[in-house]
Amino acid sequence: MLLPIFAANFKKINNNIMDYKNLEVKNSSGIIILTINREKALNALNDQTMIELHDFFTNVAPRRKKAKGIVITGAGEKSFVAGADIKEFVGMDEKAAMKLAKRGQDIFFMIERFPKPIIAAVNGFALGGGCELAMACHMRIASEKARFGQPEVNLGIIPGYGGTQRLIQHVGKGKAIELMMTGDMIGAAEAKGLGLVNHVVPHGESVKKAKEIIKKIGTKAPIAIGKVVECANAYFNGVIDGYSVEVEEFGTCANSEDFKEGASAFAERRAAKFQGK
Repeated sequence: MLLPIFAANFKKINNNIMDYKNLEVKNSSGIIILTINREKALNALNDQTMIELHDFFTNVAPRRKKAKGIVITGAGEKSFVAGADIKEFVGMDEKAAMKLAKRGQDIFFMIERFPKPIIAAVNGFALGGGCELAMACHMRIASEKARFGQPEVNLGIIPGYGGTQRLIQHVGKGKAIELMMTGDMIGAAEAKGLGLVNHVVPHGESVKKAKEIIKKIGTKAPIAIGKVVECANAYFNGVIDGYSVEVEEFGTCANSEDFKEGASAFAERRAAKFQGK
């Protein structure tokens, strides 16, 4: 089944974390461009790709201390990620399906909780697992040709990588249920109107726009940026009180060298030079 394959391949990749088959990792002026590189398969999230995403966010991204942020995109002109690789689902029983969904959720939680900005540059289809991947990112920049949807009901299943929860967070319960029940796709303009997308740009410029935003964020205090992510995620955590998290992390920031530098720079009317301390 899928999980034994996952374990074997992860061990192999963990010995050489940059030996990826389906991910392309590039540095662009301090910004990591992470490309899902399965263009012929419309960048579908097969088992190998999920293994590599897990390895990247476990072993690679946390070590890139000087990186300003990450842009996730898909190879080619047609697709960001057109879903999971359904061929690998054939013959999967209930137990294996639950483990598969849990693994996908865990990987996407790594993205959602990452302390530096992660932006999805959606250049085409973002369907099923692709829409779920985009929603796990902190922001979404859509090409005018982008299409979003959760069409899993067409296969007799439901979203399993957090889509039933995050789609509601972004567009509201009524519209989310409609999209998940009908399996309909929506275009970039409608996605922006619903709050699913931050910006819509001409085709081919989504990565450029994402990089511009990350460069701007890169001028701010790194500790504060990480705490923004933590507090924003706390809003959707039903176990903890987001307001209490905000109080605690406000105090953490106030005790940082970055805050002293930011306050001094403001008083002296100069640009702050944050060190992430």
